[in-house]
Amino acid sequence: MGTLKDRLNDDLHAAMKGRDELTTSTLRMALAAVRNAEVAGTEARSLTDDEVLAVLTRETKKRREAATAFADAGRAEQASKERSEGEVLERYLPKQLTDDEIASLVRDALAAGGFSGKAQMGPAMKAAQAAVAGRAEGGRVAAEVRRQLG
Repeated sequence: MGTLKDRLNDDLHAAMKGRDELTTSTLRMALAAVRNAEVAGTEARSLTDDEVLAVLTRETKKRREAATAFADAGRAEQASKERSEGEVLERYLPKQLTDDEIASLVRDALAAGGFSGKAQMGPAMKAAQAAVAGRAEGGRVAAEVRRQLG
């Protein structure tokens, strides 16, 4: 199997052939974000699958936040479109952890690092994020770390 970027390109071509406008526009946007990340910085480079995954995670979060903003502004149609785009992108992300799974991983990371007290929030977050490895949003992980260090 090829890279995640190759999979995105292949799925884009399939969506174009199938005249699936939502998937086509969403994957074009995602691939544009990946290309922007590739040329960001001082030198163009190819992204690893983990880096492409990070870009897709950011784009999914943007869609979720935009959907909330549109819904709050009374623009249900636009909010629905943003949610649909987020669902297309979520197909490429790893399955998100449940709250119980996050709590367990954070507990183990805090115990392994010997972290206690809010003063150690930074190093504890770093250890917890490493344990979660992109399978949950940072905000959810931070909330659990704060709760357990509490």
